Amino acid sequence: MASSKLSVLRRALLYVPSTPRTLAKSLSFGFPVDNVTYDLEDSIPATSKSLARAGLRAHLAALSENRPAGIGEVAVRINAFSTGLAVDDLRAVAALPAVDAIVVPKVNRPADLALVEEVILDVAPTRTKPLKLLALIESARGIMDLREICGATPNLAGLIFAAEDFAADLGLRRTRDLEEMLYARSAVVTAAHAFRLESAIDLVCTSLSDEASTIVLRAETTRGKDLGFTGKQCIHPMQVRPVQAIFSPSKWEVGHAFRVVLGNEMASASGHGAWKLDGKMIDAPVVLKARRVLDRAKHCGMPVEDIRKEVQKRFARETSEPKGISIPAPTGTEPEPGASHD
Repeated sequence: MASSKLSVLRRALLYVPSTPRTLAKSLSFGFPVDNVTYDLEDSIPATSKSLARAGLRAHLAALSENRPAGIGEVAVRINAFSTGLAVDDLRAVAALPAVDAIVVPKVNRPADLALVEEVILDVAPTRTKPLKLLALIESARGIMDLREICGATPNLAGLIFAAEDFAADLGLRRTRDLEEMLYARSAVVTAAHAFRLESAIDLVCTSLSDEASTIVLRAETTRGKDLGFTGKQCIHPMQVRPVQAIFSPSKWEVGHAFRVVLGNEMASASGHGAWKLDGKMIDAPVVLKARRVLDRAKHCGMPVEDIRKEVQKRFARETSEPKGISIPAPTGTEPEPGASHD
């Protein structure tokens, strides 16, 4: 994730309960979904686990032959090992070609991921493409052991912050501004970036009932993006499009990134490492961020080349305007302190 290259996009991770009705509906959302995670855990009652597992296996077997073009990644959220159900879950789905990733709940220590991988090797020894793991961080213990969890396996592709379970573990009351979750969310994002994981996926927005829910969803998603998350968990299809839009660069962001990259090329050709754009200093970290924006925009399917051409048309004019791009003069040609700039 912290590199400039993206291998997979998870702006929205949509949970789909493994029931006959929702499995059928998951084939026809009518819009692209980056990640569909079929759920065997929280959305399935204890008395229906076996039936749900069998139904999901049949669904995924068929999906291997006829996967909808709009689904980017297929994952399965298994039950926690503490329930005694995880091995049967993995035995049912791990060998199926349609499955790209396993969402592992209740990850509190590295051994939780190691155990999943051990079972996968046992029940799916012929898989040619390793299953990616997405770890749900749901407890204080998980937050404190993030360093060890992130280093547990090279197949760990991302971290997911589970707000409701975390709040229950600490006895917190979830508030509108989520201030009580700030430390934990920042810790998850920082660990994911530090270990170059593909994704840091933010908490679920539980507001679903009315038009105000969309306002809450957009506010939560924007705040999550500002904190450094790369995606968000969704519990209803109506949440997917606004979430994926917010986690995609805007046209303005892409245009600004091109201005930074093009200006940096000009500055570098003149022998400068730092310069100004619209009155703000531009240096190597800013340029790196701009390149990441462009990489992500391409991965999101945005018309990057059209935006680049549009920016280039304005670029020559901007470089000559006082409020446009300013590249410092070579050392030794700056005015003396206190001298007139006329």
